[in-house]
Amino acid sequence: MTGPVDDVGARTGGSASLVLTVVGLYLRRVGGWMSTSSLVRLAEEVGSPAPRTRSAITRLKRRGVLVSERRNGSAGYGFDPAADAMFQRGDRRIFGPRTMDADEPWCLISYTVGEDQRGLRHQLRRALHGIGCGAVAHGLWICPDHLSGEVEGILEDLGLRRRATLFQVDELRTPGPAAESIARWWDLEELGALHRRFQEAVADLLPAEHAPDGRADDGRAYDVEAFRRYILGMDAWRDIPYLDPGLPEHLLPADWPGARSVELFHRLQGELADRSLRHVLQVVETLR
Repeated sequence: MTGPVDDVGARTGGSASLVLTVVGLYLRRVGGWMSTSSLVRLAEEVGSPAPRTRSAITRLKRRGVLVSERRNGSAGYGFDPAADAMFQRGDRRIFGPRTMDADEPWCLISYTVGEDQRGLRHQLRRALHGIGCGAVAHGLWICPDHLSGEVEGILEDLGLRRRATLFQVDELRTPGPAAESIARWWDLEELGALHRRFQEAVADLLPAEHAPDGRADDGRAYDVEAFRRYILGMDAWRDIPYLDPGLPEHLLPADWPGARSVELFHRLQGELADRSLRHVLQVVETLR
């Protein structure tokens, strides 16, 4: 799966985002290819009309995520090979949310990008923000050290590795309480609001209802509903493990909602993921 760092221009909840969520979750799990009719059908089931879905697909092609491919006479889409690493990074973030322990080190990122390359500097700042880094000062950012590999990947991709130095730091010696500095370096109010929006969305999706009885028709109907709920829930979740780096609990407000969001994410996985996949496999088999 993928998230905001990849800059595919998908606003959570919109057609582009829903299509990206379906693609990121399932295209690899159904053999790396899906017919156009399957993708349009699945997107319709989560509220994206066919014209908007087709526009979203075109956008993902332009962004280097999807490529057109025909199989057995049917039009469809596979992944652009260049997008593979992006989706692997997304999987690690989205399905393995991590919280930094109090004794883990930090990573400081110091860089110099001149005014004559302000566009490149803006890309770097946006990318660092998009993986959960905090801004300490002009040209100095911070993140949990377990994100340092992603930082180096961003610098390499932008051709800026020789203009940046990364430091591993065991202790923050701030002018006041460290929690106050954390609140300046990260927008905790916006991150908290992101968590609360996710929790509100999932409240309408969980707990999942059980199929009324054992009849096949009821089971299929429930699988469709499980798919709808799961995609909407995952679409709402997808940005959180990117933008929230999982800061140590003792440096966050007492009522921080992060742990509750992670709990709800795991419930979403446990209660809906299997039935959702079963529905996708059925649609792909029928509309191949």
